[in-house]
Amino acid sequence: MLIDSHCHLDRLDLSLYDGKLSNVIKNAAKNDVHEMLCVSVNLQSFESMLDTIKPFPSVYASCGQHPLYQEDNFDPQLLKRLASSDKVVAIGETGLDNFYAPETHDIQRASFIDHVAIATDLNKPLIIHTRDARQETIDILKDGGADKVGGVLHCFTETQAMAEQAMELGFYISISGIVTFRNAVELREVVKGLPLERLLVETDSPYLAPVPHRGKENQPAFVRDVAQFIADLKQVSLEELAQVTSNNFRTLFLNNNKLHNK
Repeated sequence: MLIDSHCHLDRLDLSLYDGKLSNVIKNAAKNDVHEMLCVSVNLQSFESMLDTIKPFPSVYASCGQHPLYQEDNFDPQLLKRLASSDKVVAIGETGLDNFYAPETHDIQRASFIDHVAIATDLNKPLIIHTRDARQETIDILKDGGADKVGGVLHCFTETQAMAEQAMELGFYISISGIVTFRNAVELREVVKGLPLERLLVETDSPYLAPVPHRGKENQPAFVRDVAQFIADLKQVSLEELAQVTSNNFRTLFLNNNKLHNK
């Protein structure tokens, strides 16, 4: 069984699925993808997102404000209230993006620091988005005590050195369909060097559809293609990769309180 560790179900074009999210879930199940984490990008749309996924017990939620959504005023107290829901298993996505929005860096940074503080208060792991901010991202996680709750660097496209720093803090590394892209040579070398026990797989749907689905809207069913590609890279079976990454997901997001309160 596979788990899509990062998707945005509320942003899918449901007209492609006869208007029903249940058809997206069914498509995933046909590809042996039976659970998924629907990730929040802003607090204003969170409750609508939660209503969308509530009928599906196999779909978990995160709560947070993406670094590229800083035009929406960020309210730390609202985040803490919304993230206290039992359906919410993680805080984020949050982080720093100096590639697409360097002009909002200071606002992103303040929001990121607040997310880390709330994650440690609620004892829930973090979902991190990072672009062109390697050392600063690690420093904020260290300074905020993020090692107490752990988390994941999602859609990872950074260096082996950054991955190792994150793993030292108890973080996992999640790989998306980018790894299948023709120009992702350096990323493939990084993935070869990552330990299976720290890997997650994701689609980031509806974005970044993997080969052979380029040009289509991404969906959780396609995480199987990502997983197969990684399994081939690491010279393990798809079954082994699926089992290990699913166990990693449960350890991080579903057993997190036990993990960090030993």
